[in-house]
Amino acid sequence: MATPQLDPYQRELDPHRRAQDTRRSVLEMAVLMKRQDGEEGGLPAALRGPAASGPAVDLFLALLQDRLPVWLKILDDLMHLVGKGTVADNLLPIARAGIDYYAEVQSAALPAFTSPAVTVRFREAVKDSLLGPTPEVGPLAGYLAAEQSRGRVAARVDPSASARLLLAGCFRHAYYELLVGAGSVPSRDDSAEEIIRELRLEPHAA
Repeated sequence: MATPQLDPYQRELDPHRRAQDTRRSVLEMAVLMKRQDGEEGGLPAALRGPAASGPAVDLFLALLQDRLPVWLKILDDLMHLVGKGTVADNLLPIARAGIDYYAEVQSAALPAFTSPAVTVRFREAVKDSLLGPTPEVGPLAGYLAAEQSRGRVAARVDPSASARLLLAGCFRHAYYELLVGAGSVPSRDDSAEEIIRELRLEPHAA
C-alpha cells in the first residue's frame, strides 16, 4: 500500500519526531478521504457522493497510522548495522518484518477498497498528502549504498533497484498469502530467506 512520501529532511529527524510526522501524514490523508461531495474540485461527477468513510476504510487508515511508523523505524535502524555481521543476515529480519507488515496492512486494505469511488478518493488523498513508496525505499537503498562503499555489496548492484525488489518480494508474498492462503505458499521465513538470497547482493554471489 502507498505510504507517506515525507520530505528528505525527515531522514535526519529523531525517531519520535519522524513517527509523529508519519502519523500526521496518514491522518491528513484520512481527512482528505472523508471530504464530502462539493469539496473535491476535480473528482469526476460519477464518482462524487458521500465521503469515503465507513468501518473498513477507517480500520485501514487507523492500522496504517499505527503500523507504518514502526515499519519505517525498522528500516531506518538498518544504518546502525553497516559494517556489522553480514549483509544477508542484516536484511533477513527486514524481509520477514516486511512480509508481516504488508500482510497486516493488506488484510485491512482489501475490504476497504471495494468501489471505484473509494479508490479514486484514495489516489487524490495520496497526491494531496504527498504519499508514496519513497520512505521505504530510501532507508534500504541508503543501507545498501553504505555497505557497497565498504565492499560488502557487489559493485554491480543498484541500491535503489535492489531496495525496490526486496520490498516487492515482501509485498508479493503477503498478497498471495492473503489471496490463496498460507498453506499454498512458502512459509514467511522461507520466503524471506529466498528474497534475500536471490537478490545476490554480496560480492561473492554468482
